[in-house]
Amino acid sequence: MTHFIPFSFFYYFLSTDSSFYHFGPLSLPNLFWCQLGTGAFSTVRMGYHRSNRDKTYAVKCVNRKKLTEEDEAALLDEVSILKEMKHLHIIRLYDFFKEPSTYYLVMEEMDGGELFDRIVAKAYYNEKEARDTCMILIEAVGYMHKNNVAHRDLKPENLLLVSKNDDSQVKIADFGFAKKVYEENSLSTQCGTPGYVAPEILEGQKYDQRADMWSVGVILYILLGGYPPFIESTQRELFRKIKRGDYEFHEEYWGTVSKEARNLIKSLLCVDPVKRLTAQQALENPWIRGDADSLAKNDLGKNLQSLKRFNAKRKFKAAVSTVVAVNKLNYLSSAFKDLSVGAAEAKTP
Repeated sequence: MTHFIPFSFFYYFLSTDSSFYHFGPLSLPNLFWCQLGTGAFSTVRMGYHRSNRDKTYAVKCVNRKKLTEEDEAALLDEVSILKEMKHLHIIRLYDFFKEPSTYYLVMEEMDGGELFDRIVAKAYYNEKEARDTCMILIEAVGYMHKNNVAHRDLKPENLLLVSKNDDSQVKIADFGFAKKVYEENSLSTQCGTPGYVAPEILEGQKYDQRADMWSVGVILYILLGGYPPFIESTQRELFRKIKRGDYEFHEEYWGTVSKEARNLIKSLLCVDPVKRLTAQQALENPWIRGDADSLAKNDLGKNLQSLKRFNAKRKFKAAVSTVVAVNKLNYLSSAFKDLSVGAAEAKTP
């Protein structure tokens, strides 16, 4: 539910000194609070409910003053959708608070990091592990689609783990692009992440939840092969390949992968969304329902090495993007300060 009672009435923030807890949101700015992450409009901090200090949450604090009307509408859409999502493998929104200067989203804390980081840390990786992960993803996506929700940004970065000890507690996160879908082909906004976005979106066609299943196909390809199906040096060429469905299974990496797994990928990376498998149909695929012991014997060691290289490159690109964004903000901030100083000097007689 949405609360108009102050956030601080219910929750405390947790500082980096575990012996110190403070009542209320950031009323002592000189203290270094336990910050989990930061973005253009928000920071994520660790907190706990006043009734239970043992359970912590990730509290997303959004600066309302920095939001445009469009940004605010998108955030409230995200909150509305997350309130409805109650599935084992979808991140939970427990509370939402609206205050004059800040929105607070009290989220489930994901302490295990990204799924792909956990996979590449393994010494051994087999087809059963890839199948189990894919099954979890498809079940969660099927739940969203059954509840008329399209995620529109499924990718490795948005597959998170609850804890450092359990590989099965995978959850889909980041519903910033999610949208309610009540009719077929009723969405038109071109959004998503290059490499994972469906061809119908790139073509500017109307689309629906079936675009998510294309993204599932890309993720499954990476989980099994260790690299993306669509790779190009320029975004223009990348999009051309996606729109044509131009990919292949290279013998070096796919020669030992089950035929049923490759058939599932083909049925998901289908350019025509009408012919693309739904989540329910994908769960009936012979590979998904296949014998666990047989799949466990299928070693993906070489593909794991490829996945490690892909993951390292992905993380590096993300880090570079973050540095570029920060530098741009710093440059703009400096430029505005110079303008302010110049204006003040001009007014001085």
